[in-house]
Amino acid sequence: MSTMPVGGVTPVAGATGGADVVLRNARIHTGDPSRPAATALAVRAGRIAAVGDDAEVAGHVGSRTRVVDALGRRVVPGLNDSHLHVIRGGLNYVLELRWDGVPSLRQALAILREQAGRTPKGQWIRVVGGWSAEQFAERRMPTPAELNEAAPDTPVFVLHLYQSAILNRAAVHAAGFTRDTPNPRGGQIVRNRDGRPNGMLLAAPSALILYSTLAAAPTLDAADRKVSTRHFLRELNRFGLTSAVDAAGGFQSFPDNYATVIELARDRELSVRIGYHLFPQTAGQELADLTRWVQSVRPGDGDEWLRLNGAGENLTWAAADFENFSEPRPELGSYEGEFEKAVRLLLEHGWGFRLHATYDETIQRDLAVFEKLASESHFPGGDRWLFDHAETVTPASLERIAVLGGAISVQNRMSFQGQAFTERYGPQAAVHTPPLKEMLACGIPLAAGTDATRVSSYNPWVALHWLVTGRTVGDLALYPPDRLVSRERALELYTRGGARITGEDDVKGVLKEGWYADFTVLSHDFFAVPPQDIAHIESVLTVVGGRIVYAAAEHEGLDEALPPLSPSWSPIARFGGYQASPLPSAGARQADLLAEAVAEGEQHRQWRVARGLAAPEQPPAALDPCFGP
Repeated sequence: MSTMPVGGVTPVAGATGGADVVLRNARIHTGDPSRPAATALAVRAGRIAAVGDDAEVAGHVGSRTRVVDALGRRVVPGLNDSHLHVIRGGLNYVLELRWDGVPSLRQALAILREQAGRTPKGQWIRVVGGWSAEQFAERRMPTPAELNEAAPDTPVFVLHLYQSAILNRAAVHAAGFTRDTPNPRGGQIVRNRDGRPNGMLLAAPSALILYSTLAAAPTLDAADRKVSTRHFLRELNRFGLTSAVDAAGGFQSFPDNYATVIELARDRELSVRIGYHLFPQTAGQELADLTRWVQSVRPGDGDEWLRLNGAGENLTWAAADFENFSEPRPELGSYEGEFEKAVRLLLEHGWGFRLHATYDETIQRDLAVFEKLASESHFPGGDRWLFDHAETVTPASLERIAVLGGAISVQNRMSFQGQAFTERYGPQAAVHTPPLKEMLACGIPLAAGTDATRVSSYNPWVALHWLVTGRTVGDLALYPPDRLVSRERALELYTRGGARITGEDDVKGVLKEGWYADFTVLSHDFFAVPPQDIAHIESVLTVVGGRIVYAAAEHEGLDEALPPLSPSWSPIARFGGYQASPLPSAGARQADLLAEAVAEGEQHRQWRVARGLAAPEQPPAALDPCFGP
């Protein structure tokens, strides 16, 4: 019956309809205002059957019930990333060397050097997002020369946010860059004095040069894409993620690049619930793509594990600004005509949508189109729509969004780009980027996410750390205390907030009877740890729909088996994903204890001297005349 020693728990005599899983001895934050705390819950058929104390839930233990003792750990609803490129991330996960969480450039280059010895000829080493130079002790990016030294023969592509990429000589050759290769529109190939590419690519400001170069690297076959996606979803489960809203993105074509998650859903092998969007991929053909889609599928199609949520995050390429804060804000050309046609088409067919918009200037132009359509009674309607990112949205625009019935999904891109933003626009502008307090005050539905994997890390606790502390991964304080949100609010934005985006906030994001049995048992108490420790929290047990999809520490081995990593030379097979590190307060506490011990030792010595039990300490003799009297 039980998966751990659980004294005092006895199956109900003759019970045949007991719960599938009972979690007991827990400190549960339910997210339900009517019962905010509990110590136990029961799961039956993928949903919460009971929430209460151990005694109240004990009656749900039958002969086949798996009883899990949480050992007093904190339990929260499963996390829901409202903007994660989960499908694209899964297709490439096992090919990527992750620098997420690596504390120094020296260590990052060391693992790159080792991976170069493991990577077969014809394959690339690719470091694709989730890190920033600010996280390194050296506070800088690697140079092409350092990549050449670490991997002289294996192509290496290192993406740094949406700002730049660093390539070694082998990758420059593999990508086909020569002295005669022209700069693409919105991008720059940096060259040395004789005109040859030196290995630096700059988004100026468009990131398309970075994406198109990465697209030249080898890809996985269908079987390995399935393995890669399952391991990526398990990595998300490691941090307590149980749901994600896929924001589509460039180089993610429908239906081809969606085939893997569709197959996994059909085989009941998804361990994260996914609501996905469709993103027209070819400039000039957006309306044709959208027309084909609205005539063949509808938002909501699918089930509780995989469902279509709408269009976006781009509807037309011309309407998308770029979030490269190391470059000036891009000046967009005229796009309103085609953009209006796209929005009108979606609304007429009952489709919701999401829009990438970094700057208020873009948001104002989009809102003008919506207000024109509102005069024809298209807004506000029953279709969910939202802006993504909205770093510099103004209070005036927030009021217009609220009137039109929109929502906002914010991501912790400032965790990784806050330094660049501050250097360009100043600390006073950064204080309101994004204006979370104003968003909440307007009553706009708000959700939180990461925008992983090519900028931010997929680790949701890095995002929650940013929400609660207002600090970057380099520990730059962006916001004063009165601009921060509480831990309770931050968690709500990361649980029920994401469910609002997909219209599932009546079944997901709260632990109460009848709702999805999605929850996570945490390694450390989110509500009690020092603020600097939040980014270091992980899950020790993640449950989705009553299935144990991740288990570690005391629960190791209780989760579902995964197929072996393939290919065998995968960087993930050797180094894993996010690089965990000790809680900062652990080192600080150790130093405090040492200081206390030293102080106590000095006090004891002085006590002995005062009582004549020891001679007064004499200054040590100088061993070097330079330090003598």
